[in-house]
Amino acid sequence: MLLPALRRLLGLTLLPFALGANAAPTGGQPAEGAPLRAGQEVEDTLESKQRRAHALQLSPGDYVRGWLEGDGMRLVLTDAAGERLRVLGEGRDARQDFMFVAGDTPPYKLEVRAPRAGGYRLQIAEIVPRARQLMPAAELDSPRLRALQAELGRGGNSGAFWRELAQAGTPLIESAGVTPPLAGDELLVTFLWRGARDNVRLFGAPSGDHDELQRLAGSDVWFRSYRLPHSSRLGYKLAPDVPTLNAPATTRRRAILATAQRDPLNAHSFPAQPIDQYAGESILALPAAPPQRWTEVRPGVATGTLETLTLESRILGNTREVHFYRPAGYRPGAEGNALLVLFDAHAYLREVPTPTLLDNLIAAGAIPPTAAILLANPSREARGSELPPNPAFARFLAEELMPWAAAHGLAAPAERTVIAGSSYGGLAAAYAGLRHPELFGKVYSQSGSFWWSPGSGPGVTGEEPGWLMRQYATAERKPLAFLIEAGLFEASRNGQTGILESSRHLRDVLRAKGYPVRYKEYAAGHDYLHWRGTLGEGLVMLLGKGEGSAQ
Repeated sequence: MLLPALRRLLGLTLLPFALGANAAPTGGQPAEGAPLRAGQEVEDTLESKQRRAHALQLSPGDYVRGWLEGDGMRLVLTDAAGERLRVLGEGRDARQDFMFVAGDTPPYKLEVRAPRAGGYRLQIAEIVPRARQLMPAAELDSPRLRALQAELGRGGNSGAFWRELAQAGTPLIESAGVTPPLAGDELLVTFLWRGARDNVRLFGAPSGDHDELQRLAGSDVWFRSYRLPHSSRLGYKLAPDVPTLNAPATTRRRAILATAQRDPLNAHSFPAQPIDQYAGESILALPAAPPQRWTEVRPGVATGTLETLTLESRILGNTREVHFYRPAGYRPGAEGNALLVLFDAHAYLREVPTPTLLDNLIAAGAIPPTAAILLANPSREARGSELPPNPAFARFLAEELMPWAAAHGLAAPAERTVIAGSSYGGLAAAYAGLRHPELFGKVYSQSGSFWWSPGSGPGVTGEEPGWLMRQYATAERKPLAFLIEAGLFEASRNGQTGILESSRHLRDVLRAKGYPVRYKEYAAGHDYLHWRGTLGEGLVMLLGKGEGSAQ
């Protein structure tokens, strides 16, 4: 130890050593023969081929971090017998950082080996026992949750927090004090649940992927925050204590339906009066969410009629309900009449009040007198085989449905006939337009499943995604106009092509072919709560005479 002491006395520096920025403050050199502890360092010199061992007092599982400085110096971890366990530094750099976890056979030593004469400096920056190897507390975006976290850290509880939310309602919506700061059009939305045992998952947008909520500091507060555009509208449920099953992935995923229910602190639901807490969904509508202008019955507006008939198909070999809507005062064959053909009739009569929408639009002069054919599915299985591009179903539309409807007085020229639907229905509408533009001149897709390819389905990959885009790309241009819309929360996930990206792709293909295309994106998910609002606006774009109509 004489040489280092002499250097310090004379103020000489033989090596350009500097304390690392991430190292703990030095605790001084250990006493002769004492083990190195966290924050301590040793400084010494060695002759060529000389070794010096420094003892460590460790327990199994301890995490050790430190560094060695010295030109060419090597560092080896050895056991009590001096046997090499691990080379921590090979002498390639002037400073060598190292880290390791102690095994079950202490004591250990750090052995510095000199290939040539020189000085070295060795420091133990930190030793973290296994019991203190913990994840840091969650960094919370929400200022209200940060305040609650601090209160819990002082020994408080969540009672005042839940009383506050019972008064204000959920989700928690914040704009000020969010960390990091929000973008100009964003709000921080935090979904919350009180008192689950094992887990809580979010069912529905923003991601549509059954996101897990986190538990705050061992409290009864479960949360998940999202930065959402201030125009967002979405429906959601919360699912506490979803069972974990030894079952295929699809069965495990669907298990969320066993506990999914509306948010108990959100008074807004869709439909407005669900039969119990598990029915319907809770509504989040941020301040700039587009108004849904046409969905409510208006006083003084004449109501049309709805007739339900049964159609047996020879081509498909099945029977289904078909609903005919005729506006008040409807005159079959009158000049200017328009026609709407819409898939998934039960949803577009129940979740989407299509007759009311048409009553209001016609009464306001926003669209011409428009009859509607709402086509039901014979079964869930039939929907999955008929609505994705299916030549037999296209023949059914052209050869059976449309002539039959015309015989009942529901008909219009192709340029005033809109074929429309959502999800698989939007895909079916675009395919029907391609196959029969002489009947369907306007195609309206609400979140169409344009990712589809033969052999694919929910969770199943078939051929290359985007089959219908390739059909449009290679076919000659048809006399068609399009309105395509998609939700920002319908993006790709888990390696699956999303509705958002595939809708953009179809838009680009159609525009490249010269088709008139209106394209809309909304801060929404795959949800009738959203589609019920945009259906009326879309029909105005396609059939109305005002600015922005697709003529």
